[in-house]
Formats: sequence, structure tokens, C-alpha cells
Amino acid sequence: MTTIKQEMHECLTNNILHFWLDRMVDNEQGGFYGRIDGNDHIVADSEKGAILNARILWAFAAAYRVIGDHRYLDAALRAKEYILNHFIDKEYGGVYWSLNADGTPKDTKKQSYAIGFTIYGMSELARATGDKEALECALSLYRSIEEHAFDNKNNGYIEALTRDWQPIADMRLSDKDENGSRTMNTHLHIIEPYTNLYRVAPSAELKERLVNLLHIFTDKLLNKDTHHLDLFFNDEWQGRRNIESFGHDIEASWLLHETALVLGDKDILKWIEPVVKDVAVAADEGLLPNGSMIYERWKDTDRTDRSLQWWVQCENVIGHVNLWQHFGTDEDFDTAARCWDYIKTRLVDQKNGEWYWSINEDGTVNRTDDKAGFWKCPYHNTRMCLEIMERM
Repeated sequence: MTTIKQEMHECLTNNILHFWLDRMVDNEQGGFYGRIDGNDHIVADSEKGAILNARILWAFAAAYRVIGDHRYLDAALRAKEYILNHFIDKEYGGVYWSLNADGTPKDTKKQSYAIGFTIYGMSELARATGDKEALECALSLYRSIEEHAFDNKNNGYIEALTRDWQPIADMRLSDKDENGSRTMNTHLHIIEPYTNLYRVAPSAELKERLVNLLHIFTDKLLNKDTHHLDLFFNDEWQGRRNIESFGHDIEASWLLHETALVLGDKDILKWIEPVVKDVAVAADEGLLPNGSMIYERWKDTDRTDRSLQWWVQCENVIGHVNLWQHFGTDEDFDTAARCWDYIKTRLVDQKNGEWYWSINEDGTVNRTDDKAGFWKCPYHNTRMCLEIMERM
């Protein structure tokens, strides 16, 4: 166990964060570059995404909180200032979805997912340093989501709106997603920052919001027959329930547990912990003998994506360590350890730093997708390392 903790520290500091400090700082146009491709080439004119920058903020703030290296604080403050100066919509509130490379707005829609991650980053900086400006930003964004994106009639959070918070036709996070007005992924990444915000600014109102989110997961998103979390829905929570996303399931298992633990209510824990275990068992349908976890399965077409994506492996490790830590299952620790071995030998780029996006189904390294970019951020892998370091 000590060895794994040391290996996580080494990977975090020398492989992941070193890469982002050394390669991704944009000294010409400010903030951080928008992309490094799968062959390690900086694409300096790429758009800069809100998710990327919010996740950079979260990663370096969290790393500073745990490790105390002032280089990480400097990077977190750089991200904070760039977000405040460029991503925050000073007229309508919320954050822009993306910017041009020069920091001017490109896509001004309000995606609840991106606002949630900005809350996550700002609240983590407040948690790490007591930064009042970051906390006020997080609280302001929380109020924006509650005012504009929460559906009082049907419950839940609207996926996306226009810049001035009006209905928008295309709500998708990416081209791969269905155009649903309610998604599991966005609700997962609203409960996650709201939980972190509760750590630094607890209130009765925020607790009520978190309890409601837990109910959304147990009452709306959870498939009672399979114990997977279904992904895409309309306003009335009707959906095809056709996709089983193993990575999201194992991630949700520990994030929902985290919310219950942070709230510190015994009745909530008694209610949520059986769900945590059921969802984790369903996620394990995606496990391979080496401990790694495949991506998704489509029940209606019987198609399975067997690629081994970096973020799924990270959540696989945390989720199974969480089960081992709280429910005493040595088999789960063994799964996490075997997955970590796979990550070290196949996904970590030992030469150039950071991790590859995935290992393809045929066993080759995926260099088509980014090494760093709109969706490839120092978030899942940084969080895995920090979670294991702190839990052990």
C-alpha cells in the first residue's frame, strides 16, 4: 500500500503536473494552450475550453492543498485569473463554453456541466487557500445554475441554455452525445462541485440541493433492473435507457458516497451506501482480467466499445479503493492495484509526460485523440493520485 501511495505521488508530480507546467502554459496569449495533439505537438491556435481551464484550476489547487508546492499554487492562480478575466460572462453570469486562442469569446452558450466544473475549481482554491474571491465566484455561479438551469416543474438541471439563459436547440456536450435536456453526466458533475462547495460554505439550502440531487440519482437516473445509471432523458425524464457506461457508473459510485459522507448524516448514508455498492457491482461488468475497465455497451445494438480510456481507469481505481476502504473488501483493493499496474505499463507516457487518451481495442496506443485539450485535462488522473495519497 505504501508503495502504491509513493508511486502515485511520483506519477502526479513528475509525470502529470510537470507536463502541464512545462508544456501547456501559454506565455504569448495568456492562460494555457488549448491543445496538444496525440503526437505531442502544441496547437497554439486551438480554442480554449471552459472545462479544460476549470479542471486545470481544480487540479493545481487540489495538488497545492495536499502537497504544498507553491508552483502549483501559482498555476492555480493563473487559471483563476484567466477564468475571471475571460470565461466569466460579466453581463449575464455563468461561463462561456469556449474562447478563441486570444481569449475572446467563441461559443457563448451556458452549459451547466461547464459551470459546475468552474464551481469545482473555484471552491477547491477556496478550500486550499481561503481565497475569498474564488469562493464568491463559486457561490455566484451556484446561484446562476439554481436561478436559470434548475427545472422547478420537472426537477433536475437543464443541460444547456443560450448566453442569456434562453432555450437552445442543441444541448449536447459533444457530437458523441444524444441531445437530451437531462443527462446523468451533467448531474454527476453538478453534485460533485456542490459537494465541494458545501465543504467550504455549508448551508441548509445547499444541503437541500445535495439531498435532492441524491434523490435524482436514486429515483430518476438509476436503472432499477440493472443498477446501471442511464444517460439521456427529456424534460419529463423519459429516455431510451439503452447505454451502460461502466466508467461513469464506477465514478458515480464513489462520488455519491462522497456527497453522503460530506453531509455527515447517518440516515443519508444508510440510504445511499446500498446504492453505492449496487452501482459499483454493475460497473464491474466492464472489468477485464487485468483490472482495467472498458468504456460502454449499447444494449439496443449489442455493440460494445472495448477501448481502455484514461479517465475510466482513473475512476476504476478510486471507486474500488473506496469500496475497500469503507466496506472492507480485499478483492476490490486487488482490482484497483491491478488497474494501476495496467495504467503504469500502458497508459502513462514515460518519455514525453502525461497519459495517452486510450489503448485501442487492438492493443495499440491511441494517438488520434489529444494528449491535452478540450476534454483531456489534468483532472481524472490528478484526482486519482490525490485520492489514493489521501486515503492511504
